[in-house]
Amino acid sequence: MTSLSPSAPTDLTTDRLVLHPWTMADATAVLTGTGTAHWADDFPADGDLVIAGLFDQHPAWLGEYGHRLIIERDSSVVVGSIGLFWPPHAGALEIGYGIVASRRGRGYAPEATRALAEFALTAPGVHTVFAHVELSNPASVRVLEKAGFHRWAITDGTARFEITGPDHQMR
Repeated sequence: MTSLSPSAPTDLTTDRLVLHPWTMADATAVLTGTGTAHWADDFPADGDLVIAGLFDQHPAWLGEYGHRLIIERDSSVVVGSIGLFWPPHAGALEIGYGIVASRRGRGYAPEATRALAEFALTAPGVHTVFAHVELSNPASVRVLEKAGFHRWAITDGTARFEITGPDHQMR
């Protein structure tokens, strides 16, 4: 994939989804509850509200390797969000995701997670994308496994899942 300017992130497209970069206008709409007809009835979820409230403190999350709205290609409806918690630390970058309840069970979360992780591994200096998941959340564990992540460590009921770039061996 071609490197893009951090000031002009572009959409990532999968078979069924478009991962569209958040803007401050999107965050404001989420925080003020002024959604559009292009939002699923149950968007935003709690996690989306939290992320929207953090962009002022973390402007890099609005960049090329930041957070994105998950949009169904067929309907053009926002059904969740996914993001990378930029900047990376020691070559590793955390990912988080969420799909609204009305669209769960369709495989959107693994599809979006796989696409954004593959894109993240093209970032300079990034060799690992990871997520922490409570083992009491088997649906999220399945998302990561279906997206190609591997369980790396378990601490106090939380598992770390990782996916690495082709030039970096699993630890």
